[in-house]
Amino acid sequence: MYQLFNLEEKVALVTGGSKGIGFGMGRALGRAGAKLAIASRGEEDLINAALQLREEGIEVESFQCDVTNKEQVQQLVESVTGYYGQIDVLLNNAGMNIRKPLIEIEEEDWDKVLTTNLKGLFLVGQAVAKQMIRQREGGKIINVSSILGEVGMGSQTSYAASKGGVNQLTKVWAEELATEGIYVNAIGPAYIKTPMTEGWLSDKDRYNHIVDQTMLKRVGELSDLDGPVVFLASDASNYVTGQILYVDGGWTAK
Repeated sequence: MYQLFNLEEKVALVTGGSKGIGFGMGRALGRAGAKLAIASRGEEDLINAALQLREEGIEVESFQCDVTNKEQVQQLVESVTGYYGQIDVLLNNAGMNIRKPLIEIEEEDWDKVLTTNLKGLFLVGQAVAKQMIRQREGGKIINVSSILGEVGMGSQTSYAASKGGVNQLTKVWAEELATEGIYVNAIGPAYIKTPMTEGWLSDKDRYNHIVDQTMLKRVGELSDLDGPVVFLASDASNYVTGQILYVDGGWTAK
């Protein structure tokens, strides 16, 4: 394996790692040699995800956690370091969306999305950064943003606000943690085909509209995120920090 992208002996914590793009990107890190710690609220999903990854020869342990709960987040970090001894990579992925027009969105919808996507990301990032500083070996933090942190789209009030916040947190953390050898970047996917988005993308008009926004004229596949996440987790990105890498078929460049 080309050593620049080799993650052997690295431990990667993936929040929201039991399904969707979190599972896909976690699997990519595992295939590159990382030992995985996947975290999610759903116990059954975690069990199934861990079984599937182990069948592929990936070393993985699962941890149940609600990222919006500070005590659970702290326990997660302690459990992962207790099991593996360290955390070298954080894929800060757990998130959700509620799609409603501005005049229909309820206060509780806003609170739920912002609490998960922004507060949860902050709590995990803070706890892992403290652990990485204690380890004195640096690390890589990869926040999961979205093209909606950059472009506008209807019915995305709370989600777009949260992802814009993720982008700014990424830049601030990169500045603060650089002297500790901790690199902080974000991945901003466009629409990616997953079991979770399959139903939403099945609407022909919606699908065609999304495809028309891209230069490559297609919706992304989970595998399209493999290279970017391994790059940001590995030594190949050792002069890259504070950046949002859009994996979007050219959408944000138009």
